Amino acid sequence: MVTGKWVVTSAWPYINSVPHLGNMIGSVLSADVFARFLRMMGEDVVFVSGSDEHGTVIEVEARKKNVSPVELTNSSHEYIVRLWGLWNISFDNYTRTENEIHKEFVRRFMLKIYENGFIDKREQVIPYCPKDKIYLPDRFVEGVCPYCGFEGARGDQCDNCGRLLEPEQLINPRCVLCGSTPIFRKREHWFFRLDKLEKNILEWVTRHDLLDENVKNFTKSWIETTGLAPRSLTRDNKWGIPSPFPGSEDKTIYVWFDALLGYLSATKEYFAKLGREGDWVRYWLDSGAKTAYFIGKDNIPFHAVILPALLMATGEPYVLPTIISATEYLMYEGRKFSKSRRVGVWIDEALKIVNNTDYWRYSLIRMRPEDKDTNFKWSEFVRFVNNELNDHIGNFIHRVLTLIYRFFDGVVDDARLTGSADLEFRKYVDEVWNSYKSLMYRARLREASELIVKLGERGNQYINVKAPWAKIKEDVNDVKNTLNVGFTAVLTLGVMLYPIVPQSSKKILEILNVREERVVIAGHPIELVKLPHKINKPEQVFTKLPQSLVDVLLNDFERERYLERVRNELNNERPEVLRF
Repeated sequence: MVTGKWVVTSAWPYINSVPHLGNMIGSVLSADVFARFLRMMGEDVVFVSGSDEHGTVIEVEARKKNVSPVELTNSSHEYIVRLWGLWNISFDNYTRTENEIHKEFVRRFMLKIYENGFIDKREQVIPYCPKDKIYLPDRFVEGVCPYCGFEGARGDQCDNCGRLLEPEQLINPRCVLCGSTPIFRKREHWFFRLDKLEKNILEWVTRHDLLDENVKNFTKSWIETTGLAPRSLTRDNKWGIPSPFPGSEDKTIYVWFDALLGYLSATKEYFAKLGREGDWVRYWLDSGAKTAYFIGKDNIPFHAVILPALLMATGEPYVLPTIISATEYLMYEGRKFSKSRRVGVWIDEALKIVNNTDYWRYSLIRMRPEDKDTNFKWSEFVRFVNNELNDHIGNFIHRVLTLIYRFFDGVVDDARLTGSADLEFRKYVDEVWNSYKSLMYRARLREASELIVKLGERGNQYINVKAPWAKIKEDVNDVKNTLNVGFTAVLTLGVMLYPIVPQSSKKILEILNVREERVVIAGHPIELVKLPHKINKPEQVFTKLPQSLVDVLLNDFERERYLERVRNELNNERPEVLRF
């Protein structure tokens, strides 16, 4: 089997907060599903990300607690790593920005760009908070967006219109730490000359076939409307990677540039741990290699403009993004997730509420906001688990396998299909599988999941029409044909589910007597078995949520009391910086 090299990445979570469900589906979970799919298709995959731990947010928090920033991030990083394990995230390397390979890589990379003439020194107006006595990073200044009038714009970007900003552009700026009005002081900083690469970026985006339309449209609109301006890449804070440019010894690299290059350094670190230090370049510099980024839509400018510009500026043939899968926002019952207002569900809380990782993974993929903002609703969560997984998908799987076990002692034999219902459903299974592969390769994960549901529903209709329990005494061959086709559909479902619900899929495959490690598909899932094939004794894979829990989750008052109790219990387990 000919395979391609892929680096799959998710946006680096900032270490001062536990990710919530919206963060999860916007980056880490989506990337994991995609990476698992690629591995299943025989692709050569390295899946990397890490904790983004530099910057003033952590520096200020550490100062308040009278500890070093690294002491603060150590405990947070360990807690987040444990959560990835509980969510079954299959990282090859989940690292952190405070590691020596990353820091050295960023400094060398920046010097290369500097030597190529893409970085120069300029005066910049920097916000300074006289009350807190610190220079404020862009995100620590909020005000009114000068372009769209949005009142909650940050100093680096407006979440409403998506424009990149400078803090001095904001109307009525304020320090997010204390609410006071910052003073703007002139400071020398080093700037990345995005303007020199504007034509290259526009040409790349315009010609790109696989970029989502929201990524393409945003990037082209930005360039065609205002053009790309030089962007400051140094800061005055101390907690970060020391700037390598001559004369910049009192500066650090802006955390966004720092974290973007983490995709490359994490790959390098992964192979260094394997004792294959030089192999990372084959995933970033070989012409046939591909990269995929899973982010929220607020990160489009950094991944569709700044990252490719950085790669271009080196003069080396780095692989530019193949896929940038930028989700819209997942809302929580019509409201934005908010830690300060305690609105939403965080990923450690989710597993306390329903201790079944696959139920959460499946429901979030079904809610994935691929084309527009989407609401997380408890009623939908219950429907996805009870109706879709249990009633449609699980019921079809269990019916077919139980009938095979009861009528033929668990043996599936080859069949010559002649009946129209058999031929039609078998053709449908193949069409679903081919469509699923096409959508998954384009990272249209929610659309692909809809095919799984439809196959389960159609499978139940097929079994109802064929009624093998009624025909077993009069036409054994017809029943064999029915269950042969049913078995093919169940095997296909088990494989299609694997990237999304790996634990449940493994149970299905065990019943089917297919070893998980063999699940690498060249053409069709049916190639995983050789007929005649004996299955193991069937058992229920999915079960409904207990009615007592459903009653609580669907009652606003009872649910909020329950969530508050869960959150308070978890605060005793969370590192201090992650508590509510």
